[in-house]
Amino acid sequence: MRRRGQRGQASIELVAILPLLAAVALAAGQVLAAGAAWAFAGHAAEAGAMAILEGGAAPAAARDAVPGWSRDGMDVSIDGSVVRVALRPPTLFPALAGLLTAHATAVAGP
Repeated sequence: MRRRGQRGQASIELVAILPLLAAVALAAGQVLAAGAAWAFAGHAAEAGAMAILEGGAAPAAARDAVPGWSRDGMDVSIDGSVVRVALRPPTLFPALAGLLTAHATAVAGP
């Protein structure tokens, strides 16, 4: 049996919890983007190292190894046979970009 004063209580509670659910969903999406950036950075560094071994252009190979959306936030540096890649994931909060940047290193040869 419902009391008269509690009509619509569930609706009010749902409206109150929606911002929290949205924040949790955004945080989960950001964690997934950071994880993808970490994996893509590793692939890009390995592709750059392979290009060095084959006599090709390491920066171009590293950029070709990642999806198009991630190329804008990518920095590739070559130091002899060492390829370093830094990849910033997309984020809604630019202040987080530095904290979530993925770094990977690969060495061409023994």
